[in-house]
Amino acid sequence: MEITTPADDRILITREFDAPKHLVYRVWTTPELVSRWWSGHRGTTTEVKLDLRPGGRWRYVLKTEDGAEVGFHGEYREIVPDERIVYTEVFELPGVDPDDVDGPLITVTFTALDGDRTRLELLTETGSEELRDTILQSGMEVGVREQFVIIQELADSLR
Repeated sequence: MEITTPADDRILITREFDAPKHLVYRVWTTPELVSRWWSGHRGTTTEVKLDLRPGGRWRYVLKTEDGAEVGFHGEYREIVPDERIVYTEVFELPGVDPDDVDGPLITVTFTALDGDRTRLELLTETGSEELRDTILQSGMEVGVREQFVIIQELADSLR
């Protein structure tokens, strides 16, 4: 996995999976499978709701080992099955109306490689350098690495 900052307001995470892109896409978009990888090893995913269509909404909640609930939600902007998903992502803060917050724009691209492999690129457009740096300093790298290991395991199990 590689994390780069191609612009002041962007984070690009790239990883290759040893699985065909339709399986990686399936793991990314199937609620029962998302519930198994979303929390990584940081707790338990307690809610996965997704309406996978432009204008559809999604929400994921994880319960950490110390009992805290952490929620994220957003809206799908573009869906190209097995190719690309574009959506917003809002971190839910206690006491803040989630509809009053604009989150980063996320673009996930699934590219077929030789040998039934897939390159996944996850581009986060934050809108500011400050938010980009906050996300990078949040410890997200460890969680994403854990998620990607589980995604590989789930894709393997679907073969």
